[in-house]
Amino acid sequence: MVKITGEYQGELHCVAKHEQSGNTLVTDAPRDNNGRGEAFSPTDLAATALGTCMLTIMAMAARKHGVELKGTRFEVVKEMSTNLPRRIASVDTKFWVPFRKDALPVGTLERAAESCPVHQSLHPDIEKRITFYWAE
Repeated sequence: MVKITGEYQGELHCVAKHEQSGNTLVTDAPRDNNGRGEAFSPTDLAATALGTCMLTIMAMAARKHGVELKGTRFEVVKEMSTNLPRRIASVDTKFWVPFRKDALPVGTLERAAESCPVHQSLHPDIEKRITFYWAE
């Protein structure tokens, strides 16, 4: 079990604390939803969770084959719905892997990315695209 606590700071800002580590983060409403966009929005955190979760599970899978993913980069582009209710409509996740595709058995990282708990927890109506760019 993980406990996260938080408090509303006013002006659409919240602060959250990861009780086990003591780390904190701040959120703000995005500019297109009455905020100032001064920090991650809650839906930005969902997209961030997706990218970091996928990469973490990919690293676990690669490690089983003696491959280290250090230096692998990711980008997640989140699009919000244009109709109500306001929600995440799509996430486009890209990975730049610093080694050749044949360094691992075919599909290892792809399957790992799709099996991450955040990816599995997102609503099926959310369009989820994943692209890999491999070193030559």
